[in-house]
Amino acid sequence: MSKNLVIVESPAKAKTIEGFLGKDFTVRSSYGHVRDLKKKGIAVDVENDFEPEYEVSPDKKKVIQELKSLVKKSDIVWLATDEDREGEAISWHLEESLGLKDKETKRIVFHEITKNAIAKAIENPRSIDYRLVDAQQARRVLDRLVGFELSPILWKKVKPSLSAGRVQSVTVRLIVEREREIQNFKQETNYRVQAIFEIGGKSFKADLSKRFKEKDEAEAFLRACKDADFSVGDLEVKPAKKSPAPPFTTSTLQQEAGRKLGFSVARTMTVAQKLYEEGRITYMRTDSLNLSDQARNSAKAEIEKTFGPEYSKPRQFTTKAKGAQEAHEAIRPVDMGLKSVSGDSGAQRLYDLIYKRTLASQMADAQLEKTKVTVKADGSPDLDHGSFIGRGEVIKFEGFLKVYLESTDDEDDDKETEGLLPKMAKGDVLTYKSIIATQRFSNHPPRYSEASLVKKLEELGIGRPSTYAPTISTVQKRGYVVKEDRDGTPREYNVLSLQKGELTKEVKTENAGSEKAKLFPTDIGIVVNDFLVENFERILSYDFTASVEKQFDDIAAGQLKWNQMIKKFYSDFHPTVEQTLEHSERATGERELGIDPASQKPIIARIGRFGPMVQIGSPDDEEKPKFASLRADQSITSITLEEALDLFKLPRNVGVYEEQDIVAAVGRFGPYLRHKGAFYSIKEADGDDPMTIGEARAIEVIEAKRKADREKIIRIFDEDNSIQLLNGRWGPYLKAGKRNIRLPKDTDPKSLSYEDCLKLIEETPEKPKGRGRRTKK
Repeated sequence: MSKNLVIVESPAKAKTIEGFLGKDFTVRSSYGHVRDLKKKGIAVDVENDFEPEYEVSPDKKKVIQELKSLVKKSDIVWLATDEDREGEAISWHLEESLGLKDKETKRIVFHEITKNAIAKAIENPRSIDYRLVDAQQARRVLDRLVGFELSPILWKKVKPSLSAGRVQSVTVRLIVEREREIQNFKQETNYRVQAIFEIGGKSFKADLSKRFKEKDEAEAFLRACKDADFSVGDLEVKPAKKSPAPPFTTSTLQQEAGRKLGFSVARTMTVAQKLYEEGRITYMRTDSLNLSDQARNSAKAEIEKTFGPEYSKPRQFTTKAKGAQEAHEAIRPVDMGLKSVSGDSGAQRLYDLIYKRTLASQMADAQLEKTKVTVKADGSPDLDHGSFIGRGEVIKFEGFLKVYLESTDDEDDDKETEGLLPKMAKGDVLTYKSIIATQRFSNHPPRYSEASLVKKLEELGIGRPSTYAPTISTVQKRGYVVKEDRDGTPREYNVLSLQKGELTKEVKTENAGSEKAKLFPTDIGIVVNDFLVENFERILSYDFTASVEKQFDDIAAGQLKWNQMIKKFYSDFHPTVEQTLEHSERATGERELGIDPASQKPIIARIGRFGPMVQIGSPDDEEKPKFASLRADQSITSITLEEALDLFKLPRNVGVYEEQDIVAAVGRFGPYLRHKGAFYSIKEADGDDPMTIGEARAIEVIEAKRKADREKIIRIFDEDNSIQLLNGRWGPYLKAGKRNIRLPKDTDPKSLSYEDCLKLIEETPEKPKGRGRRTKK
């Protein structure tokens, strides 16, 4: 047995590192966190300096046993978990759980998994940094206190089974407030005038510097242009430059991968972690813009070799992020000579993005020539409404643009046009080809995408590189926020066109308000947010949440004791909890829609025990109120009286099949059919609607589900019917109780015996719930 045991947090990382170390080293994985706060109770001793009560996670007991056995056979244990606070905490929990002694334990860190980096780390070990451990411990304890005390309030005052989190609740607040801004937005309209002028057989576009409020004003201006004389009033040419964006931090990688690749923040981090563990990129949780001397020199050599020395401009960027954490390197390729990697398309595309961004950051500025032409108009007083301005841009030297240009979240599709301008001089006569006035509409504030939400959280100082992805995933898993595409609605707009002296008018139609992969608050998210903001305004304030992050930074720097910070927070927080439990009203988001024509009772939309619903009448009435669930595309904030009345037409009898009624209804999980005691989901995406579905289509839905169920089962074992071989979306698999186990490649599931399945279950480790992969899809 080797004398050195190296422990990392993920099997992939272990495999890569093992390839760099010799036979004297054994590398093993802890599969993420091995210890956490006890699941039962609050697990924090509030009366004893907030001492946390930890336990080895049930799924890690076997891992700890195996590691203890290896520790006994080793002279030195090297704790090689990630270099951030979370990684430091994993090392400490390993030290505690394994009973490691200081003289036999060494802590090593590295921000890239290469042979040189590992060797250098082995040469320069250190001890565990308990300041970083304390900072992580403070976050974990604080989040447990907040979640443990807030969640029961939500169960009692809003709806059972809800949960609240410190940073997650503030994130939901951002999304709810943006939705309210949109709902309260007053749209304005104006007329944008754009002309196409010609000179010497070439044309260019120019925008009028003024916009008209009314259609009549725009029409009067176009009529005045009929007989006007146009010429070049002024011509301004000046040099300009564009500089490259800095290399990636965690947040900018998440933003850019969202914009350019369409990745969610969770997918970005999953793919980046894989690239890191394979030794392709540096550590992917960082807020540093720094590049090492070696990295900059390597980039310089690659740029000069590929493009020439004039394209190289080595730079060192400085971090400006609010409350930046431990200074690592920016995210970059480990080897700048490696332009692409093997693997799935996601890994290839993300690596390409990181490679190009890093290379571009060390390249020369792009040199431009910007031209502005002001068009003079003579002939009528009605022309005194500003000037037509044409803008042009010529790239004189591409510089970094040869490789990469950063994307933006700007959704304004009404920008001034820039392009190449023909050669002209002041005083040259111009003729118009067309002058068009188009009705435009002001845009409401854009809804957040995952990328723009990360940017906002970073701007506010809320969260850190390790928390953005899990926070955004959590608010969606909890049902407070949904990410979805939404269709726009048809909108008419006026177009006035002047061509060859003729003025024409037409009404066109466009699709307005469509959304792609945007974040929307759900009804329950809105009601929970409003309740928490009303009763815990301080904890949900952006400044307070940012100040808590700053205190975590102070703990990591050794400037603040972690339990003193928790004590100060809890002394303000706990009395508010007790006050709210005792005195606050129930929150349902109740909204009266109108009167039911049949019963003359009020119809109310609100949050019920099973989610958004409408009801006729109140509990005080002699007759029991009637209830109906909202459909997936409906909201208690916007449902109309007519739409609510339609819901009470359900359940409806669709027809008869196999001598039993088919009933269509809407439940807590959406529209469905009920037949012979079984339930069959209706998918509105397939064009099915519980209000209109007919008997023939309902029978098709029932038979399709029965067929799928029959084909799903390959075999159920008589010895234990909880062990089943099934067909799934990704192929055959073994189901053992609540566990799903992938079958080895090229295995014929029909050939497996009961004993084969038991052996497969025993040989397959249970899925870790720790930090081997921090983000899950």
